[in-house]
Amino acid sequence: MKRDRAPSCPMEALLRLIAGPWTIYILWVLSERGPQRFGALRRAIPGISTRMLTERLRRLEGAGVIWREQRPTIPPQVTYGLTERGAELSCILENLGEIARRWQAQGAFADMGLAAEEEGSRSRPDRESTTA
Repeated sequence: MKRDRAPSCPMEALLRLIAGPWTIYILWVLSERGPQRFGALRRAIPGISTRMLTERLRRLEGAGVIWREQRPTIPPQVTYGLTERGAELSCILENLGEIARRWQAQGAFADMGLAAEEEGSRSRPDRESTTA
């Protein structure tokens, strides 16, 4: 007898996609700065490896959240930007950011060791601050 799977939450796949390492930060940079070439995007996200950025971008492109344009130059010029889906997510992530800032001001993250973030960390919405 075949057992039916329990119905999954319709948001599960979307949350898995954006909850991956660095994904929210990548979406935030593209939302704030517009289309970016690969190197500029990597420099805008301190601490991300080339391999991780490539993997995250491929995953987002596969889901139709970002677009990729490659020009046949030497070296190749590869540019990434948000699709309509990505722009739709940006609106939601901005709302989550507002909630996160409000909760942080209220001390909601103090027990998690996230309350005393430095000013520069505001540019990294899904990662703790790092110092160079």
